[in-house]
Amino acid sequence: MDSIIEKLKGQIIVSSQAMPDEPLYEEVCMTAMMKSVINGGAKVLRVAGTRDVKIAKSLGAVVIGITKPEKLPENWKSVVYITPTLKEVEELIEADADIIAFDGTSRHREKCTLNEIIAKIHEAGKLAMADISTLEEGINCANAGTDIISTTLSGYTDETQEDCDTPAFDLLERLVKVVKNPVILEGRVWYTDDVKKAFDLGAYAVVIGSAITRPQLITKRFMEYKNA
Repeated sequence: MDSIIEKLKGQIIVSSQAMPDEPLYEEVCMTAMMKSVINGGAKVLRVAGTRDVKIAKSLGAVVIGITKPEKLPENWKSVVYITPTLKEVEELIEADADIIAFDGTSRHREKCTLNEIIAKIHEAGKLAMADISTLEEGINCANAGTDIISTTLSGYTDETQEDCDTPAFDLLERLVKVVKNPVILEGRVWYTDDVKKAFDLGAYAVVIGSAITRPQLITKRFMEYKNA
């Protein structure tokens, strides 16, 4: 497992995801997207669902796997929806994800505990990656035995929703000072300067999603600038 963690160091991890109601969700489209970012130099992909885990593995990438619902609930900022139960963890293990990412926030879990998720991942010889939103959650997940901490959910919970215009640099800077785990910056990374700043602050790796793989959001940003 240490060798997988080493492969993450200093990397740009590309989140290649689409929701089922989006054109790029089709298997041929997602395969082409993953091939394209790998051709651009990406060695690590973060993908959603067992189908896309298998595609990414077949392309030789190191794979961070998650599950998400086909449609986010209206109260998505209040609920756990990223790899929420042991059932989803087992599916990602079966699909052979190298790293399994899950909601590591303090939000209520109905069917299992955080410790049970981490234990299930480790029993399968996989790495556990906690998506958190606050410093306290990061410390809690580190103490619970997770292998990697990511700022993924900062700005996407009720507690942090007002803090969501720029990457979570403050959270990253505080986390790297208090946990020994590799800390990854994820969320709202749109510019090359964001990447440089993240690594300067001590990020182990940086995840970029929308700025690379979500053309509808990229287009929307340009349209908003045009109409400003």
